[in-house]
Amino acid sequence: MESRRVDQMTEEGFSDLAAARRIQRLSSHISPAFTTPPSLSQVQTEVCSSRTKKVEVNSQALSLYMRGKHMDVQEKVYEFYNSRPDLQTPIEISKDDHRELCMRQLLGLVREAGIRPYRYVADDPEKYFAIMEAVGSVDMSLGIKLGVQYSLWGGSVINLGTKKHRDKYFDGIDNLDYTGCFAMTELHHGSNVQGLQTTATFDHITDEFVIDTPNDGAIKWWIGNAAVHGKFATVFARLILPTHDTNGVSDMGVHAFIVPIRDMKTHQTLPGVEIQDCGHKVGLNGVDNGALRFRSVRIPRDNLLNRFGDVSRDGKYTSTLPTINKRFGATLGELVGGRVGLAYASVGVLKISATIAIRYSLLRQQFGPPKQPEVSILDYQSQQHKLMPMLASTYAYHFATVYLVEKYSEMKKTHDEQLVADVHALSAGLKSYITSYTAKSLSVCREACGGHGYAAVNRFGSLRNDHDIFQTFEGDNTVLLQQVAADLLKRYKEKFQGGTLTATWSYLRESMNAYLSQPNPVTARWEGEDHLRDPKFQLDAFRYRTSRLLQNVAMRLTKHTKTLGTFGAWNRCLNHLLTLAESHIESVILAKFIEAVRKCPDPSARAGLKLACDLYALDRIWKDIGTYRNVDYVAPNKAKAIHKLTEYLSFQVRNVAKELVDAFDLPDHVTRAPIARQSDAYAQYTQVVGF
Repeated sequence: MESRRVDQMTEEGFSDLAAARRIQRLSSHISPAFTTPPSLSQVQTEVCSSRTKKVEVNSQALSLYMRGKHMDVQEKVYEFYNSRPDLQTPIEISKDDHRELCMRQLLGLVREAGIRPYRYVADDPEKYFAIMEAVGSVDMSLGIKLGVQYSLWGGSVINLGTKKHRDKYFDGIDNLDYTGCFAMTELHHGSNVQGLQTTATFDHITDEFVIDTPNDGAIKWWIGNAAVHGKFATVFARLILPTHDTNGVSDMGVHAFIVPIRDMKTHQTLPGVEIQDCGHKVGLNGVDNGALRFRSVRIPRDNLLNRFGDVSRDGKYTSTLPTINKRFGATLGELVGGRVGLAYASVGVLKISATIAIRYSLLRQQFGPPKQPEVSILDYQSQQHKLMPMLASTYAYHFATVYLVEKYSEMKKTHDEQLVADVHALSAGLKSYITSYTAKSLSVCREACGGHGYAAVNRFGSLRNDHDIFQTFEGDNTVLLQQVAADLLKRYKEKFQGGTLTATWSYLRESMNAYLSQPNPVTARWEGEDHLRDPKFQLDAFRYRTSRLLQNVAMRLTKHTKTLGTFGAWNRCLNHLLTLAESHIESVILAKFIEAVRKCPDPSARAGLKLACDLYALDRIWKDIGTYRNVDYVAPNKAKAIHKLTEYLSFQVRNVAKELVDAFDLPDHVTRAPIARQSDAYAQYTQVVGF
C-alpha cells in the first residue's frame, strides 16, 4: 500500500516536471527571453560592422599572413617563368609539342633556376607543396609532371625503400637524370589496389625477381612519364615466392619494385618491356601517359623497395608487420602525400579561376538605372550569389589545406601512428571535397564571365579540362569519402569503448551527448546578427549535423547488416555515408577557418577574414537548412534571418572582393587571362584577336 503511494507520488512528480518543461518551452516560443549566447572558447567574436560602414581590408597584410614563410620561393618560380617566354605554354599547342615543352619547363626549373623540389619532399613538405602550387599555376601539366617525378616516383624510393635505394637513386631523381614513373594502376584495377594482378616472382637461382603481366587486364595504364620520358618505373606487383608445399608458391601481397624501362644512353625500350601511348586526353596533355606490359622482365633482388618487407638470398620473407593487410596499409600510408598535394593544388586552381571571374565581374558593366551609367555586373545579387560564397570558400579551403600540410609534415617527422591515421582520413576527405568543389566552381566561373569566358585565352577551358582528373587520380573521390565515413564509424565505436580520439575528431567526444540532446527551443529562435556571426553557433551547427548523421547511419548499418550482410548494408546506406563524410570535412574546414581568423595579427586583415568566414559558415548552413529545420535546431524565424544575413554578407564581401582577390597575390602572367587584367583589360583582349 505504502509502496503504491510512493510510486503514485513519483509518477505525479515526473508528470508535473514534464508539464512544467512543456509550459516553459511553449512560453519561450511565444516570448523568448533574451540571453546573450556564450562565445566559443578561445575565439573572440569580431564586433559586427555597422550596416553603413564598409570593412577596410589591407590586402598586403592579408597576403603576407596567407602566403607565409614560403612566399620567396614561389616568387622565384614566377619570376623565372615570366623571364622565359620560350617556356610559357601557348594557347594552341599540339600534344607532342606540349609534352616536350613540359619537359623543358621542368628541366629549366631544376637546372637553370636552381630550384630542387626533391630535396624538400621528405625534409620540408610545406616548402615542396608551395613550389608545386606555384609551378602548377604556370601550367597544370607541369605541376603534375613535377609531382609524378618527385612525389610519386621519387617519393616511392624515399618512403618505401631503404638507405641503399636512397643512396643509389636520390641524386639522379633530383637532377632529372633518372626520370621515372609510378606504375600502380592497371587496366582492370584502379581504386582496388589489392586486386592488382602484375606479378614479381622470385628466382632463387639467379637472385632476381621476374616481372610479368599475366593478362591484358594487368597492363599498367595511365602511367605518367611512361609514354616518352621515363627511364624507370616503380611497379606495384604481387610478390610471389616459391615454396616446397603442395601449392608451390606463396603470394605475399602487393609490393613495390624499381624496374628500368628504357636504356640510360639510347633511351630505347628495354627487352621484355612494351610501352604504348595512351594518346590525347581531355586535359593535361603535357603529361605523357602510357601503358606498360612486362614479359618476364628480370630485375635484381635489391630492386625490391624493402622498407616493409624483404626477401633474403635464400628466398625467405621477413617483415616487421605480421600480415598482408598490415603491410599493404603501411605501404599506402606512405603514399598519402599525393593526396595532400592534390588538395593543396586544387585550392591553387580555385584561386586562379576566382581571381579571373571576380576581376572581370568588377570591370564588366552591363545595364543600369534609366539614364544613368551602366553598373558592374558584380553589383547584381545573382552574380554575388555565384561568386562571393566561392571566394569565401577559397579562403576556407586555403587554411584547411595549410593545416593538412602542417599535419603531414609533423607525421613525416614523428611517424606517430595516431597522427598517420588522422592524416590518412583527413587527406582523403579534403582531397575529395575540395577537388569536387573546384571542378564545379570552374564551370560557374566560366558562366559568370559570359561569352568572354568561353575564349580559350581566358583559361577557364584549359583549367577545367586539366583539373577535372583531380577528382579521380590519387583515389576516386567517392571511394575516398567512404574511407572518411568508415574512419568516423570506427571513432564512434571507440568513443563508446572509452578509447582516445585524435585532435581532428575530438569534438565527437562531446557531440554524442551535447549535440544529440533535444535542441534548445530558446537558442533555436535566436536571430540576432551577433549570435548568427558567433563562431560558437556556427561550429556547433556544423558539428550537430555531423553528429546526428553519424548516429543515424550507425543505427541504420546495424539494422541492415542483420538481413543484408556487411557489404549489402554499406551499399544500402552509401549515400548517407557520403553525406556524413562531407559534413565532417566541412566541420574541420570551418574550425580551421575560425582558428585562422583568431590568429591573424593585422586587425584589417582579420576583419576581412571574419567577413569571409561568416559568409562561408552561414551559406553552408542555409544550403542545408532543411536538415536543421527537420529537427527544430533552427526555428522558422531564425532560418529566415540566416538567409537575409547570408545575402547581406555576400554584399559586404563584394565590397572588399578586390582586396580579398588581390591578397592571393597572383601576377598577371599567372592568371594569363586578358579579362582579368586590372587595367586596360579590354585593350589587351582586343590585341589577342588581332585588332
